[in-house]
Amino acid sequence: MDAAEAADATDVDVEDVDHVAGLARVDLEAAEREAFPEQFAEILEYFETLDEVPEFDREAELVNVMRPDEVREGLTQSEALRNAAETEDGYFRGPRVS
Repeated sequence: MDAAEAADATDVDVEDVDHVAGLARVDLEAAEREAFPEQFAEILEYFETLDEVPEFDREAELVNVMRPDEVREGLTQSEALRNAAETEDGYFRGPRVS
């Protein structure tokens, strides 16, 4: 891509800003509409810079570093509720929401 194509790729006008704002359902003020084309162009330039980052080979084999699940004995209901501030019918009782 030559310099002219790069400039065309990052040219953003007010109509482009309006289109994106419409897709995002965002209402823009006049000052924002005028400022965003330059900001969008800068963002697009950053993406072009990322395209220049060289690719590298990754390790093909991934290893699961997590331990396997083990079935263990859990708490009984009474043990689980032992330190609860309030219980009701064998369950934790929390504050009313409404």
